[in-house]
Amino acid sequence: MTIRIAVGQFHDLTDERLRFAAQIGATGIQMNNPSLPGETRWEEKDLRALVQKVEAAGLKFEAIENVPTHFYHKAMLGLEGRDEQIENYRTTIRAVARAGVPILGYHFMPNSVWSTDRNAPTRGGALARRFDMAVVDANSTDLETLRSYMPTTLGHAFSMPLKSKEEAVITEEEMWANYEYFIKAVLPVAEEEGIRLALHPDDPPVPMLGGVARLFYRQEGFKRAYELAGGSKAWALDLCLGCCSEMSGGKVNVTEMIEYFGPKGAIAYIHFRDVQGSVPDFTECFIGDGNFDPAEVMVLLAKSGFDGFLLDDHVPKMDDDSTWNHRGRAHAIGYMQGLLRMAEFLRAA
Repeated sequence: MTIRIAVGQFHDLTDERLRFAAQIGATGIQMNNPSLPGETRWEEKDLRALVQKVEAAGLKFEAIENVPTHFYHKAMLGLEGRDEQIENYRTTIRAVARAGVPILGYHFMPNSVWSTDRNAPTRGGALARRFDMAVVDANSTDLETLRSYMPTTLGHAFSMPLKSKEEAVITEEEMWANYEYFIKAVLPVAEEEGIRLALHPDDPPVPMLGGVARLFYRQEGFKRAYELAGGSKAWALDLCLGCCSEMSGGKVNVTEMIEYFGPKGAIAYIHFRDVQGSVPDFTECFIGDGNFDPAEVMVLLAKSGFDGFLLDDHVPKMDDDSTWNHRGRAHAIGYMQGLLRMAEFLRAA
């Protein structure tokens, strides 16, 4: 297969989304935490209905990214009841695979993605997400404010630890033990079913938030996880270039992650986005306005042997845009299409 572009990051598979994908020239669909029946796991028949709808539109169902956090938060946190959740997760893996979806993306952030400002100004007054660790630290004892930095549906779902950054409720060592327990339980099922589990980096990439340690905020964490998987082809990355760019060091993390994991065939797909700045303070931006050179990165992906799909992920909200940011996504997808054609031309030259 060759590098290609998918449309995604939505919960509901509508005819409008399918038409948008076809009209803009994408070849596939990805869904993020699709709206499906089930409080603890998903069933094959429900997933198969989505796949059939995508295929009927002449598109490929490339991946599902994320199950509801409450499906496996006990596994992430090492709480009582994690074995039951893991067994349900194993069932979900089988269902996703047998429905015809080749990739299931996941994260290992119990309290998910944090944003301190969801309407920060960027180029031309477009609005974008921002994270500033100083704002988190200034409100470290205000539970309600901390919850507001999390996704709305998650912020009030669980009891968030109310600790400052110096006081760990769950340490990095404990989180590594939880990850190892989880991945060694679910990876064999993925191998049996021929599906890939794609790990998303931590966002923001900081060592701890709300008293819960993070694991995948620097390159060493991904390499350790790869080693834990023993080189299994079922273990892969949902490599978010934006998250890599957010890490301390910025651009260098993007190129080094591609150079290390690309030749190993360990990158399932790419979130092709960028930010201005890096931890502790960064703002998302339009492609080409951030830390890395998108043309250089696209050529590097091609040279590394990457053959998965690209996704825009987050985009700035332009004037008169929709809630899903159709305008911003159209710009990002068109930009990626141009870069991809350029990379193909250079490889053939």
